[in-house]
Amino acid sequence: MPKDLKRTALYPWHKEHGGQMIEFAGWEMPVAYQQGILEEHLSTRKFGGLFDISHMGRFLIGGEDAVPFMQSVLTNNVMALDPGVAQYTLIQNERGGAMDDAYLYRLEKGDPFLKANYLLVVNAANAKKDWDWFLDHKKRFRNLLIEDRTDEIGMLALQGPQTKRVLEKILLEDPTKLPDPWRNRLKVCEIEGEHVYVTLSRTGYTGEPICFELFLPANKMRMIWEKILEVGEESIVPVGLGARDTLRLEAGLPLYGHELGLDSQGKEIPIYAVPSAARLAMSFSLLKGEFIGKEALRSQFEEVTARESGKPLPPREKQRVPKRIFPITITGQGIARQGYEVLVKGEMVGHVTSGTMVPYWVFSDRGVLSTLTEERKMRSIALAYIDADLKEGQSVEILHREKRLQGVIVERHLSGEAPPYARPILIQGPKRKEVPAGSLKDLTERLVHRAVENTYWRQAETINLIPSETTPSLLVRLLSISDPSGRYAEHRLMKAFKETDVFYYQGTKLIGEVEILVAEELRRFIGCSEVEARVISGQMANTAVFSGIVDYLNRLDRRSEPRRIRKVMNHHLGRGGHLSAQPMGALKDFIANDPMTERPATIPFPVLKEDLYRIDLLKAQELIGEHKPELIVLGKSMVIYKEPLREIANIIATMNPKPILLYDMAHVLGLIGPYFQEPLQEGADIVTGSTHKTFFGPQRGVISSNMSEGTGYEELWETIVRRVFPGSVSNHHLGTMVGLLLAAYEMNAYRLDYQKAIITNAKAFARFLKEQGLTVEGDPNVGYTETHQVIVRVGYGRGPLMAERLEENNIIVNYQSAPDDEAFTAASCLRMGVQEMTRFGMKEDDFAQLADYMSQVVLHDRPVAKEISQFRKRFTEMKYCLPEGEAQSMVEKLLEAII
Repeated sequence: MPKDLKRTALYPWHKEHGGQMIEFAGWEMPVAYQQGILEEHLSTRKFGGLFDISHMGRFLIGGEDAVPFMQSVLTNNVMALDPGVAQYTLIQNERGGAMDDAYLYRLEKGDPFLKANYLLVVNAANAKKDWDWFLDHKKRFRNLLIEDRTDEIGMLALQGPQTKRVLEKILLEDPTKLPDPWRNRLKVCEIEGEHVYVTLSRTGYTGEPICFELFLPANKMRMIWEKILEVGEESIVPVGLGARDTLRLEAGLPLYGHELGLDSQGKEIPIYAVPSAARLAMSFSLLKGEFIGKEALRSQFEEVTARESGKPLPPREKQRVPKRIFPITITGQGIARQGYEVLVKGEMVGHVTSGTMVPYWVFSDRGVLSTLTEERKMRSIALAYIDADLKEGQSVEILHREKRLQGVIVERHLSGEAPPYARPILIQGPKRKEVPAGSLKDLTERLVHRAVENTYWRQAETINLIPSETTPSLLVRLLSISDPSGRYAEHRLMKAFKETDVFYYQGTKLIGEVEILVAEELRRFIGCSEVEARVISGQMANTAVFSGIVDYLNRLDRRSEPRRIRKVMNHHLGRGGHLSAQPMGALKDFIANDPMTERPATIPFPVLKEDLYRIDLLKAQELIGEHKPELIVLGKSMVIYKEPLREIANIIATMNPKPILLYDMAHVLGLIGPYFQEPLQEGADIVTGSTHKTFFGPQRGVISSNMSEGTGYEELWETIVRRVFPGSVSNHHLGTMVGLLLAAYEMNAYRLDYQKAIITNAKAFARFLKEQGLTVEGDPNVGYTETHQVIVRVGYGRGPLMAERLEENNIIVNYQSAPDDEAFTAASCLRMGVQEMTRFGMKEDDFAQLADYMSQVVLHDRPVAKEISQFRKRFTEMKYCLPEGEAQSMVEKLLEAII
């Protein structure tokens, strides 16, 4: 090897531990260690790999002109980055080609490298070229600091499913010091016992969903490297450049000189020919202004968009993006290598850019409970730069000399959407469940048998702790299937008839009476003047409210394209927020895109570092003042505390215009009252909810407010009502509306006794679980919970397994991702609610017994299914409704009428 090669601070360690050193981009680096590339690849996927990546270029960028400079020389929108967030980006030329791909990190306050605000990491092979390019363009920016800190700042990558556990062990403070559990977040951390500050980011180049990169002083690298390997000695292995390449190839990530740069013919690969790069790294935000290569890139984008939408394209010789990068799986024998020709029906369509044989672990086929087995296999995969008109599923041939390898274009080789593991995506036909066959009678008998069997099991043998459901009383269930079920009763208020409710169908007098009574009972329960009960779910309730708000915002201009809600503050889905209040949920069609971030304009509530279940009100006040949201949505699905409704209402009281304050009480609607919260009295403008969680009803929704005539919001309420009908429902499920009326009667009759019992039982259950040795989430000073919910932490990623184990023992719970989990598949918690079993008569001492049973299952894996079945027999008569003796004659009448 040449003598003038550069070496990282870990070079001596690599040599001492069997690193196979090679020359790479002017550096002497380990391609592999003694166990070899395949084992390093597999170990990363199963446990974790530690990579020395200090050969990559690291440039600090700061000064007043830092943002304008980067907006010009990088493809992404730098202004989208908040402190503590990173983004993938490209360094582009005037022709729309990539000079390099890079990662840009906006550093936090307190970062040890905060001489500048930004850190840009570039590829080692291009570092000199990139540096010269930046210096050449720096001349136009007077107040710009740019420094090459490659030698001073070390860089490690720690990638794989067990790496989070390792980092938690070596951090000086609580594990919550880790960056937030979402891609591209970073945070300054201190390593325990070493007093070394490390900038830790959730980024990587392996496709692993649990991934970290560490920036630290170069002279501390060996100490931290060895500490990580010591703590992770049973699982974490050092990994060289060889496995780093096979891992990135399996993940479909581009490499400069292969998928970026020049193709095998020496022609420049357009950026938009690399979908994975363009999708993440390109921005045409107005905030960028003019930037290098803008027109060329815009032309590429327009052509790619036209191709995907089926619009006419220019002749092939004039196309900007005639080819693109596709993943290919080799279905026969052989290995595809860079430069091999790709054929379709005998004609060449392009060349392989990267290809090899990679190992993978076989997973057990059990859905969310699937785990790695000890079985390993090999597969041949590639990336290829081929005709852009080809589609997924297209068969191809790869030519090497006279040999033809059979392959197929696939969507991707690897999935990282189910942490903690990255999972191989293999070519295989969909597995079809066996469909029962037989006569109508046979099929009916089977269906009835299964329904009866399930009903007996759920109602007589199991303890139901799902916090988002409850069993209605028998009379409510029977009323819900009585004759109005399946009928139509569309109606609306008509000013022409003096505000009379006009029905469009005959035979609707009963439902007309019921709806009036339902509204009155709900007004009484919620403490409001206005109720809309025709929505058939809490999700629909929120959708109607969001739609009504958009309609209201556009009331003065009906000719222009309607604008959406400018900004919304809500709970992050990963922190327990309702799905219906997210851009991927009911909010999707009503929220604007933030021109700064180019993403839906939601601002998540900040949470306290010491309690991730509580809103940080001081920071929330700052964010409200900064962003001035038009809508604030309180309410969560993982809810163990009262919402700071009065405090938020006070914060926004003097704002003009004042945000609309919505409290989505889906889970806690049945708790409205003195033992929990009285939302409209505490400052909410609108309350939505589901009628089947803590409320006694069948599955429906409700919208309520005090937006009556003369309040200033009367017009908004009218638009919300219009967005319910005709905007959301036609047949609003009349049978369950009748059932809802009786449920509302029951709630108003028993609310105080029921609500007191709920809160008492939840606190007792949490206390008893804690005494049994389980880890209960929440503040012990308030009894761990202020609602019906209790949350127990059972170990990282073990939530689904424990939920399944409990179900096998007749205890039904909901696995739940904790606020510091990456996704529901890595759920650490169980979420439970006491509402249903409280209604079936369970009291504090009974929940103590249940806590003991649960601890036996969770902590000791002891079977208790028979004991639970016997235990449940004590709790089959429903409370907080008409006693069975009084209800019996009415049950018989309904059954006679229905049958």
